Formats: sequence, C-alpha cells, structure tokens
Amino acid sequence: MAEKKATKKVAKAETVAKKTATKSTTKKTTTTKKATVEKKSLQHYIDVINWKKWEAHNMNWLYIEINANDLLTEVEAGVNNVKTVCAAMLDTMLEGDGFIVEPKTKTKVSASLTVRYYCDNLSESRRKYQQGE
Repeated sequence: MAEKKATKKVAKAETVAKKTATKSTTKKTTTTKKATVEKKSLQHYIDVINWKKWEAHNMNWLYIEINANDLLTEVEAGVNNVKTVCAAMLDTMLEGDGFIVEPKTKTKVSASLTVRYYCDNLSESRRKYQQGE
C-alpha cells in the first residue's frame, strides 16, 4: 500500500510539472511584439491621385471629387495618415480645382477635406493651386 501512495505522489508531481511547463511556454508565445505598419509616403498618394485624374480624363469625365478619408481607407485602411493624404491632395490641386468641403483649420488637414479636380485639361502648363494664392 505504501508503494501505491508513493507512485500516486510521483505521478501527481509529474502532472504538475507538465502543467507548469505548458503554462510557461504559453506565456512566451503570447508576448510577441506587434508588427509595425509602414505608412505610405506623400509621393505614393500623389501618384494615386494623379492616376485617378488621368483615368477620369481618359473616360471623358469633366471632374472627380476625392475625399481625404475615403482615399485613406482605399489606400491603407486602419492607418492614421491623414496629414500625408491632405498634403498630397493640396499638392495635386491645379488652377481651377476647388474645395467641396474645406476644413476651417489653416493647415486644411482634416478627414473631411474634399476636393473637386477638373480632368478635362491636365496640361502641364496649368499652374498649381498653391502658386495662384
């Protein structure tokens, strides 16, 4: 009978040791670092907007309207990169393009920024919007 008690204690000690080892490896696997998301550059957004403008031009559309929040969601959903999107939108505005929704802030950085780009004349001779001010 003493042997049965001794083997039960050894078996119980082995079970506890296995559970402890499993818990420690589980903790190690759950503490991994989050992957960092690399934000798109200003030039990337400028290229996307210009591509949209040329697509509209080739379909003989008079204009397109682009919203900063919609563009951000389309290009990189879940990333807060509104400042870069707005800078690209303002940089690609040409003379004659206008604001549909213009933010009240001086920097014009807002997810609600909406610009109407006229696509009938995408000539390089058109001045940029910011040059006209």
